[in-house]
Amino acid sequence: MSKPKKYMSDIHLEDYTEQYEDRQATAEDMIFDGGRKRELLSGQWHYAVDQYDTCVRQKWFLERYVDDKGFTVPVDYSFDEWPIMELPANWNTVSPEYLIYDGSMVFTRKFSCGFDEDEEVFLKIGAANYLCRVFLNGKYIGMHRGGSTPAYFKITDALNTGTVSSNRILIQADSTRRPEQVPTENTDWFNYGGVYRDIELIHVPKVHIKGFKLYLVPDGSFNKIAAEIKLSEKINATATVRIKELGIEKEVKIEDGYGKVVSSASPVLWTPENPRLYDAEVVCLNDKVSDRVGFREIKVNGREILLNGKSIFLRGISCHEDSVKNGKGLTDEERIENIKLAKELGCNFMRIAHYPHHENMAKLADELGILLWEEIPVYWAIRFEREKTYFDAENQLKELIRRDFNRASVIIWSVGNENADTDERLAFMSRLAECAHAEDVTRLVSAACLVDGELNKIADRLADYLDVIGINEYCGWYTPDFSKLPELMENSDPDKPVIITEFGADAMKGHHGSIYDKGTEECQAYVYEKQIETLSKIDYIKGMTPWILYDFRCPRRTSVIQGYYNRKGLLSEDKTYRKPAFYVLQRFYHKLMELS
Repeated sequence: MSKPKKYMSDIHLEDYTEQYEDRQATAEDMIFDGGRKRELLSGQWHYAVDQYDTCVRQKWFLERYVDDKGFTVPVDYSFDEWPIMELPANWNTVSPEYLIYDGSMVFTRKFSCGFDEDEEVFLKIGAANYLCRVFLNGKYIGMHRGGSTPAYFKITDALNTGTVSSNRILIQADSTRRPEQVPTENTDWFNYGGVYRDIELIHVPKVHIKGFKLYLVPDGSFNKIAAEIKLSEKINATATVRIKELGIEKEVKIEDGYGKVVSSASPVLWTPENPRLYDAEVVCLNDKVSDRVGFREIKVNGREILLNGKSIFLRGISCHEDSVKNGKGLTDEERIENIKLAKELGCNFMRIAHYPHHENMAKLADELGILLWEEIPVYWAIRFEREKTYFDAENQLKELIRRDFNRASVIIWSVGNENADTDERLAFMSRLAECAHAEDVTRLVSAACLVDGELNKIADRLADYLDVIGINEYCGWYTPDFSKLPELMENSDPDKPVIITEFGADAMKGHHGSIYDKGTEECQAYVYEKQIETLSKIDYIKGMTPWILYDFRCPRRTSVIQGYYNRKGLLSEDKTYRKPAFYVLQRFYHKLMELS
């Protein structure tokens, strides 16, 4: 005979999160939101540090102030009396006391929302690191994993209509580092917490356009544009695609919720030098979406990378999404600044690492003209043997691809960075590469691989699944013997193009010494000179993205030179100071520009 329960579950139940696992927002819940009616919920939110996850343990969202007999009950929260934080934000940069806090915070506010009977309302959270859970008007709405991709929740049925703040929303953001997550608990960047991209309400018709892809057909002809449309319901309908500047107005037959059409056209091809964009729209039933899209083709032919049929060398730089003032919550002005700094260097390419950056980064790259490598954080020692970890990585990859599919600037999807070549990792990452190819036939797939240290050779087995091989090598720094670099190049004979995705050296602003003194500006500049001298002679290297544009926060870096920053930046962390290595790379890239 079982004993009756005589405990309070929120105190004693350790698997309290299981009840929240069944409503995970994934890539399948995304909607195309370009040109949509939307309302921002960014702004003033009440918040509380919730280190012990008491919100989800006690179900604060129920707002139970009175028991079944009418007696008042004590509660551990006071939502509307909590302090205020302006969202989006990383809490680490809001107050010094939260600088190194990893854990849970709860954010809440009230809002009003009116909508028509024939509308659905979606809540979009641009990014919340790492995990977020959403509650609305006493109901659990859902959760999302992945700190850098958007989450979409359909909330129509949970909304109260009214004009005087009749809806209570709670968002729990949990930045806890866990070994089974993607990324895992040990990274080489700062673990910013918070809801740090916009929070929006998006209004759509009941039957709406869920997906819209627009691209140049990658057959080398440069005269055909494909449009793919997916509806929210598996019905038959007719849609119309319009690109007025190209004289395109084409009907698309939708069958079982999906349709595709190919139109003849002669667009001005998008390039970094001439980033031509076109206004496009799709109308179907009572719905309409729009986007600004450029058309270009990116391919590999042997060891060559071809942009619009012409060989290109990717003059690149790596860049983290990091700001002294705003953490990962960069402003558009900061993103524009980063692109302009890259262009000042002579770049036509940026590797935005090691996770998906804000979607506006790709939109601005489209407008300003710079090619992008975009990456998911399959970083270092992921739990490659764990199927749930794979699902997490694959979902983040799909969310990234579906979010940025129409961006001409994005030419490479990267499935990870610096993972040891084991059987489990090969199975995991080859599946990701196959997923990327299946999701998108118009772009290249790569990963930043390690050198085979025993053979001193490019020999990663994952390369068989990639279109372009990325290689991280730190000859002159972590590999002090610089002679290893020419040996590496001579030992290797890849059958596809290689991008040197990382090389570099730390240098503290204003710290001087000889070229052999680690951490000095002179040493960093010397490493760049030696790297460029060697790499510029190798015919299979078709690009480079040295590490990194500017210094960024990192808890692993504790030396007096570093001061909790990775100092490999060509600029200081506030981007006001250019180190000598900046000009070394700039001279090389400008020389390449003159020769092209």
